[in-house]
Amino acid sequence: MRYGARALAAGLATVVVSGCTAVPDLLPTAGDPPETGATDTSAEPERFAGQDVEWAACHTGEDLDAAVEEGGERDWLAALECGTVAVPLDYREPDGRTIDLHLVRAPATGDGERIGSLVINPGGPGVTGSEALFWETLSPRVRASFDLVSFDPRGVGESEGLECGNWDAIDQAMVTMAGTEPEDLVPEQLAPLEEAAREYADACADTAGEDFLRNIGTVNVVRDLDIIRDALGDDALTFLGFSYGTYIGALYAETFPHHTRALVLDGAVETDHSNAESAYEQAVGFQEAWEYFVEYCVSDMAECPFDSVGGAEADMDEVLARLDADPPMVDEQPVASGDFSWMVMMALYDEFLWEDIAQAVLAVQRGDDEAIDTWFPDLYDYAFETSGTAAAPRADEDAPVDDTAALTAINCADRDDPEDIGAYHEATVREAEAAPHFGGGVWAVVPCAYWTETEEAPTGFTAPDAPPIVVVGTVGDPATPYVWAQELAEQLETASLVTYEGGGHTIYGYGVSACVDDPVDDYLIDLTVPEEGLSCPGEL
Repeated sequence: MRYGARALAAGLATVVVSGCTAVPDLLPTAGDPPETGATDTSAEPERFAGQDVEWAACHTGEDLDAAVEEGGERDWLAALECGTVAVPLDYREPDGRTIDLHLVRAPATGDGERIGSLVINPGGPGVTGSEALFWETLSPRVRASFDLVSFDPRGVGESEGLECGNWDAIDQAMVTMAGTEPEDLVPEQLAPLEEAAREYADACADTAGEDFLRNIGTVNVVRDLDIIRDALGDDALTFLGFSYGTYIGALYAETFPHHTRALVLDGAVETDHSNAESAYEQAVGFQEAWEYFVEYCVSDMAECPFDSVGGAEADMDEVLARLDADPPMVDEQPVASGDFSWMVMMALYDEFLWEDIAQAVLAVQRGDDEAIDTWFPDLYDYAFETSGTAAAPRADEDAPVDDTAALTAINCADRDDPEDIGAYHEATVREAEAAPHFGGGVWAVVPCAYWTETEEAPTGFTAPDAPPIVVVGTVGDPATPYVWAQELAEQLETASLVTYEGGGHTIYGYGVSACVDDPVDDYLIDLTVPEEGLSCPGEL
């Protein structure tokens, strides 16, 4: 398959879930900062301690009717409660400007004693927690034991969500360069992207303010999370993080180990490298997930468009060439090679769409217009409308929604990035060689070269004082490669790894694998750690 034109959106989660708890026998102590010095572990600023969240129904009347029209279940949506918690913009100036963080809660459903709150982050960065609880989620056991709580991190959604810059100019620059192999690009061809990225970074600083951008990163999200924990009345945090949410959870364990009860980190992200290097590694992850799919297709599918694993790339090149020569129409839009590559890439997020990928490729190979009309629309909608973000009504329809801005701002805030576009070019050359199916992600992080100076998140932390942590990794995860889960489980001193031997991005709580769900449920509810080295078979 030829080098892709579209940028990868790092850490998108196609399905999101939520939950949280606390237990009275784990009394937290503020403690001194650990020697590793991630961030300080002092208690929340006095001004923000002991807040009472004023919960009110999220959906009522016409809004509830509209949410049901969007596919939600009425009784579930009617039970959701929304509220806010105030946090300081700058923790060094707790008496200064504040941010109201938007929270959503699904109250515990059980008749027995409630354990506490299970706080959920669905990933991103830039994905709103408001949408994480739009659909009923997690097992009845977990829902009975915990209030499920999610929140919009600072700068996201209804927590002063960012909107800034002209990302279209960056997209256009990437599309223009996509016609040239990365190793053949010359400085003149890179100049439009460099200019668009610089202008985007400047526009974000002008629109949001440098002070806001300086304080948007994960270090401060973790500090916010401890204020949320306190406001929920939990002595210690129970947390479920998917994708980017694993970064939040892991750093919380390092920063507030004595405020931690249980953490489930599913689909670990890499935390030590620059955005350019992380994007390169993610592209390799998509390539490996593609190869994992091809192996399954050749060996287990009744109808597979590939005769062999080794010949699949040439077969796909031929399919893409046919699409460019005569693109079919979906929703009155032509589907050429770049669009189809994106459809395939997004479908890799869910192993139960693998059959759809195979059938769509077969339809093009056979020139079967009827089959194309059957298999293309759902993949197209999944890729361009529902992947990564849910089309759920928001409590405040006027709140800004710009996932690209929040994604970029948080990523740029967290990492130490090169300031020379040549470093991004070099990473893209390596990306094209290692992952010819799914390149382009490195170009999407070039704005970080020109970003406002921020407080970077720490690297190499080990959370030695945290209680047991559970990391979940999927062997065929395209967006957060399995090796990242292995690395995080090894990095965190008290972590154990649960492996799912299947495909897709994240796995816990979807009702797909009881082998994964049941022991992780046990861990959240009664703190029983899954058996060492637990590995669960794929469900296909």
